[in-house]
Amino acid sequence: MRIAQALYEDGAITYMRTDGVQMDGSAISAARKAIATRYDGGYVPDQPRQYQTKAKNAQEAHEAIRPTDFSKDKAGSGDHGRLYELIWKRALASQMASARLERTSVDLSDGTGKTVLRATGQVVKFPGFLALYDEGRDDTGDDEDARLLPAMAKGDAPAKTGVEVESHETQPPPRYSEASLVKKMEELGIGRPSTYASILQVLKDRAYVTVEKNRFIPEESGRLLTAFLERFFERYVGYDFTAGLEEELDDVSGGRAQWQAVLDRFWRDFKPRTGEVMEQKPSEITAALDEFLGPYLFPDKGDGSDPRLCPNCGTGRLALRGGKFGPFIACSNYPDCKYTRKFAQPGGSDGADTGPETLGNDPESGLEVTKRSGRFGPYIQLGDGKEAKRSSIPKDIPGEDFDLDYALRLLSLPREVGVHPESGKPIMAGLGRYGPYLLHDGKYAKLTGTAEIFDIGMNAAVVRIAEAAAGGGRGRTKAEPLNTFGPHPTSGGEMKLMEGRFGPYVTDGTTNATLPKTADPAMLTLEEAIALIDARAAKGPAKGKKKAAPKKKAGAKKPATKKAPAKKKADAE
Repeated sequence: MRIAQALYEDGAITYMRTDGVQMDGSAISAARKAIATRYDGGYVPDQPRQYQTKAKNAQEAHEAIRPTDFSKDKAGSGDHGRLYELIWKRALASQMASARLERTSVDLSDGTGKTVLRATGQVVKFPGFLALYDEGRDDTGDDEDARLLPAMAKGDAPAKTGVEVESHETQPPPRYSEASLVKKMEELGIGRPSTYASILQVLKDRAYVTVEKNRFIPEESGRLLTAFLERFFERYVGYDFTAGLEEELDDVSGGRAQWQAVLDRFWRDFKPRTGEVMEQKPSEITAALDEFLGPYLFPDKGDGSDPRLCPNCGTGRLALRGGKFGPFIACSNYPDCKYTRKFAQPGGSDGADTGPETLGNDPESGLEVTKRSGRFGPYIQLGDGKEAKRSSIPKDIPGEDFDLDYALRLLSLPREVGVHPESGKPIMAGLGRYGPYLLHDGKYAKLTGTAEIFDIGMNAAVVRIAEAAAGGGRGRTKAEPLNTFGPHPTSGGEMKLMEGRFGPYVTDGTTNATLPKTADPAMLTLEEAIALIDARAAKGPAKGKKKAAPKKKAGAKKPATKKAPAKKKADAE
């Protein structure tokens, strides 16, 4: 949006925020003239193209986004240039003649005629607008009929460059991408062009979805929230209701309806419904969601068996439960049966936790060593209760190599490698939150793998410690700035954009200012960097915690206090 605003201010395009598809008559004439100049008259249709929007409630108060000068195919550089080129191509292509394609099938046979291969696709007879702009799709090559083939005649012998064997399997419909989701919302009449970006950002910021290969993959929180809304507020999350409410809001903005009446109709039904839901106990909500999500969480196995039957104890029934760290599936025979399964893994055994797995007993203490699964992954435990000792299981340990001996080695960490020859202090090797490490005199050095914790000797450990100290501690090198902006006009310090623990921030060496979540670090300008630093500096230093009152020393006497003078007794005698 910021790039489009800059192009609009430069006079390169018209109307930044609109979902209209109509162009002014003079602009259409200029586009047709530019097409004839760039190509020839055959690429100009007999009649100008006139488009009508298919989206419901489209805001057509403005003309479509288009270049101000169609003869100018370049404007700006970088992202500005790429965005302008996209707008220029789409606007010009919208006034070009249609492409003519011929759908055809070609049979290719070997010399003997025993092996015949068939290629299905389209041959371009006249490129039309495709000579300028071919709109990309999310999934290329999914439609065999849409593949372009070269012009061929009967008897042609194609060049043999290689043979590739490909298998084809029927795939389910692809998940939504940003583009396909926006397109779907436009068809349903939900949202506006100015709100689509914020809708998609909320899905990602609140971890309702993750993005893999430009596709939205629903997360546990997203599935559970959707199920809750569909179960208890089905009417209000329906497509028709949302689109209808937006139409009513359009009527309010257009003066055709009173906003008080619209809100009254909405609140009259919505308030009692929320009251009914709020009166229910959390256990009742969970039970309702368990029933609602039953077909998803416990799909029919096809053999007539009960999909809710616990695979561990064979008698309990599985059900949805709510825990401290989110929803999960558990057995009704808990605590006798500790079978659990992640919420995001319906009906399968992948990720199932069948309870502690006994590895054996510690020869020294005689306590049982068990392998367990927790919130942060698998771990081992020695003993039970508060006195139990635990250690996480690193990912680089092969499953076939993990046994009781390896578990006891992990539980024995940290181990002393030896005494440093210069400082005389011990060097310890252990497994921490950020992986395997060496510790000497309060300073850390990273190790390459878990096996190195047990294998590294004194000479190698001393070298690692020295290298880590030379690199700034903990084996880390100095962070490089993402961008530089020059000296700050007030402090004179060099302003840099850095990647921090809590996100990107800009600093002048004295003041650090975190970028807002909505800001794009790649588009941060000099003026914005100065404004962020000045605003943070104006707030003053962060307030620290109050210091605790000093403890009284044992045996210390209280300071003497001056007693108030006693009041004279009234002379009642």
